Amino acid sequence: MTTYTICVFTSNSIGLLNRITIIFTRRRINIESLTVSETERNGVSRFTIVIKHESRDEVEKLVRQIRKIVEVLAVFGYLNDEIVYNEIALFKISTPLGSKPLDVETINKEHKAWVVYWGLDYVVIEKTGNETDIFAFFDYLRQYEILEFVRSGRVAVGKTEKGLVEYLPEADWAYTL
Repeated sequence: MTTYTICVFTSNSIGLLNRITIIFTRRRINIESLTVSETERNGVSRFTIVIKHESRDEVEKLVRQIRKIVEVLAVFGYLNDEIVYNEIALFKISTPLGSKPLDVETINKEHKAWVVYWGLDYVVIEKTGNETDIFAFFDYLRQYEILEFVRSGRVAVGKTEKGLVEYLPEADWAYTL
């Protein structure tokens, strides 16, 4: 199976997530991860959807069908080598008195992860990277008591020189929170 990242740029609209995901359901394609966020363009959202599928033709049909949704402004499908991508993971690790101390130097230097919260009986460690990096770090942390683990969906940008401004030039560039 090949991993595809589909980036969908949309205007903000209630019910749009449902209309997009139903296309995957009808085609019996499982969504591995889904991340939705604002973009640099006011009123434009970005859906980053990761799927694994055997047929490139089926994925191209899926992209064409998504393009037909009125609120969809642009859709791009990518293979892993065509994008720069990352995920973020948080690990809550138990650190009660008398337990094995954390090797923070190894965590920082070898795994490029950071303690982002120190509690009395636990710490929260943040790790960014691809799925392989995150699960390698997960394996390292198994020597400690992992209380919680959460991983975000993928965020990605294409390796092309063009940005959203070339695809949607008429949109307002003002960004407001």
